[in-house]
Amino acid sequence: MGIFSMLRRDESARTTAREAMKEARRGGDAPSGGALDRAVTMIRDIGLDGKLTYASAADTARRAQRGRGKRRPEVAVRRIVRRHRRGVTAGGFLTGLGGFVTLPVLLPTNVLEFYVQSTRMVGAIAAVNGHDLEDEEVRVRVLAALVGEESGDVLRNVGLGPVAGAAARGVAGKLPANPQSELVSAIGGRLVRRFGLRSVRLFGKAIPGLGGVVGALSDRKQLNRIAAAATKGFPPAA
Repeated sequence: MGIFSMLRRDESARTTAREAMKEARRGGDAPSGGALDRAVTMIRDIGLDGKLTYASAADTARRAQRGRGKRRPEVAVRRIVRRHRRGVTAGGFLTGLGGFVTLPVLLPTNVLEFYVQSTRMVGAIAAVNGHDLEDEEVRVRVLAALVGEESGDVLRNVGLGPVAGAAARGVAGKLPANPQSELVSAIGGRLVRRFGLRSVRLFGKAIPGLGGVVGALSDRKQLNRIAAAATKGFPPAA
């Protein structure tokens, strides 16, 4: 079962996604334990640790390292990005395919699914380059990468430099007690912009078939930005 189908059948996930979207659109600071906080926790945990038949980031990294990927990390990274690019493209296509009829129902789940897949991709890239996915700092950096080119600003807000590795280890003690809470607002803002982008393109989505293409291209473009941030933020560990 794919992650999109899994989340769509999970009533708790669907409810959390809908509530998180509403909370993000209201703006302001996201409350601790609120819907956005729960959504980010779900994105992080499923994306990095896996769930049921959805493989973890570590397992995905090991699979990408088979053959040439073991000797050449850049080959494994390309494999990881290609695999997840196919996944989010399919999810975006299915979400937009039905136009006005299915968009309000599927969009929140699609946003959640997109970030779960993106999180696994970032985590797998980090693992291939020798970073420990059980390290709290690394998990914070994975979440920060979800905002793409803005990840450096988010990391500075929690006392970390832009690049993972030994050079940043000296500031790890500056992490707040709950660093995820510092990231929820930034990720929530991204959800709002993502929702707004989809709303602006509703005309295209109202036409069967064309809406699916618009959704697929939108998700593909955003994933490429996140992949670039992940590659820059998780260089090979010393």
